[in-house]
Amino acid sequence: MPRSTIRQKASQHPAAMMRIAIAGGGSFAYILAQEISKSAHPVLILTRQPHPEFEENLPSCQLALVDFQNVEELHYVLRGVDLLISTISNNEQLNLIDAARRARVRCFVPSEFEGPLSHRPPANSTDPLDNRGSRAALDLLESWSQSRSHRMNYTVFSCGVFMERFAHGGLQPWGIGTQLGLVGPMPTSDYLVNIEQGTAEVVERDAQGRTAYVAMTSMYDVARFVAAAVELTGAGALGVPLERWPKEWRVRGDCMAVGEVVRVCGVVNGVQFSITRRSYQEAEAWANEYQRAGDVATYLYYQRLLQTANGRYCIRSTNLNELVNQSERTAFQPMRFREWLEQVWGPVL
Repeated sequence: MPRSTIRQKASQHPAAMMRIAIAGGGSFAYILAQEISKSAHPVLILTRQPHPEFEENLPSCQLALVDFQNVEELHYVLRGVDLLISTISNNEQLNLIDAARRARVRCFVPSEFEGPLSHRPPANSTDPLDNRGSRAALDLLESWSQSRSHRMNYTVFSCGVFMERFAHGGLQPWGIGTQLGLVGPMPTSDYLVNIEQGTAEVVERDAQGRTAYVAMTSMYDVARFVAAAVELTGAGALGVPLERWPKEWRVRGDCMAVGEVVRVCGVVNGVQFSITRRSYQEAEAWANEYQRAGDVATYLYYQRLLQTANGRYCIRSTNLNELVNQSERTAFQPMRFREWLEQVWGPVL
């Protein structure tokens, strides 16, 4: 497990106590629970099925078996929760939002851990990569955030792409991304490069010829940022009350040109990558061709390359990195991409 550089973890002025719930029992939910449970805040984990590893390794967390299709049951379980973090999607997340609002949850964090909101396709257009119900969830949350009765705030943690996408087998061993068009023509590859095979396929410039950049953050560091935001809530001069959390916390570990990502992977691997460089127009033509042929997986693969070129995962400026590092209680340095690669791939190459 890659480790970031933690500067201070003192808790001289603990934040106001909150009850926090995490929806989902997957790998990322576990990592979130692991980080947040280090604080004094009680953590409730909502999951469809038993997870002995949670109960064994996170004894301070409470586990609740729920049916995410049953809004009334969710409403009952969520009573008294202040902050709800979702790692589920589609109708289950919509049910969770409905139940959270009824239960008077103060703030909802949706399962939207990717590029910044402003870089996604507009709400009035079609997003080919949205097969998780992202737009529906964000629209519903926006509606409830404006409601005059039972108003519920929401905050998105935008982090670019998970660095773990470049690990052995990509995100699949983590149970993430199997329905997101991440698996493309290159065997075992999730995104941009296949480190094991020493190959890459990239679109380095957008339609106007501008260099494409991608922000990357380890999922462990995303969890640390979430935990740090919780720790800072209402704590001293730097604290941001839960009701005043922005609609988007932007974080990143690194931000690099797409071509530089491939170069660094090659340097760490010690080999010269075989690179397929496609122009934006060429990738667009391939995407259209695979769509006409009914090859949805490869169509989505090329759409992700195009969206990357369009800057969907580029985070130029952050707001949570700076806030976290202003406090000695929460300050840490997230992993840079090359450092992460060396830790994950170095011992086996």
